[in-house]
Amino acid sequence: MRVLGVDPGLTRCGVGVVEGVAGRPLTMLGVGVVRTPADADIGHRLVGIERGIEAWIDRFQPELVAVERVFSQHNVRTVMGTAQASAVAMLCAARRDIPVALHTPSEVKAAVTGSGRADKAQVGAMVTRVLRLSAPPKPADAADALALAICHIWRAPAQNRLQQAVALHASKGRTS
Repeated sequence: MRVLGVDPGLTRCGVGVVEGVAGRPLTMLGVGVVRTPADADIGHRLVGIERGIEAWIDRFQPELVAVERVFSQHNVRTVMGTAQASAVAMLCAARRDIPVALHTPSEVKAAVTGSGRADKAQVGAMVTRVLRLSAPPKPADAADALALAICHIWRAPAQNRLQQAVALHASKGRTS
C-alpha cells in the first residue's frame, strides 16, 4: 500500500509518502513540506497548497491519502487555517477518486510511539527508526506527515476487519 500522509497547515503543510504493509518493513518514498507565505492572501495560499499536493499525487501516485483530523484548539485562527488546508488535501484526493482516511493526532502518536501523549521529538525519533532513516525529517511537519502514513498502514487491516464485521452484522439484522 502506498500512502500520502498530509499534516495540514497554511504556512507549512507536511507531506510524506510511505509504502508497505503492516508487519513488514516500511519504505519512505518521499518527504517534504508545501510552503506558502504567511503574508499572502488566504485564497492564494490555498491554491499554493493545492498545487503542491497535486504535484505530490502526480509524482507518487498514492493509493490512499491520510490526513490529520482537525481537532479543537484554543486558537480559532490556527484551527481554521488547519481545517482549510485539510479540506484542500481531501479535495485533491477526491478529484482523483483516491480514498481519504482521517486520523487524530493522539491516534497517530499512539500508533507510532505507543503513547497518545508523545511529543514531537518522540514522534520524529520513532519515524526515523521505523523507516530506517539516518536522521529525523525536518521540519516536524514533515515527520508528522510520515507518521500519518505509517499510522494508516499499520491500522488499516484492523479497521477493514472491523468495518467488514459491522457490515456483516448489519446485513444479518436486515434478513432476520
